[in-house]
Amino acid sequence: MNIEVTNDIEERVKEHKLRVYPDAFTAKYNCDKLIYFEEFSNGNEAVTRARQFK
Repeated sequence: MNIEVTNDIEERVKEHKLRVYPDAFTAKYNCDKLIYFEEFSNGNEAVTRARQFK
């Protein structure tokens, strides 16, 4: 499972699908589908929530 925080979900999904970062976890393990996401108005809340998953 790969947990991330981003402020541009569309761009981040595109980067994963195009394997922009070939050494990243998602490229190494051929992960290219977004399964779940949550939206926050505050970045700190998003980071706190991501840490709960990890």
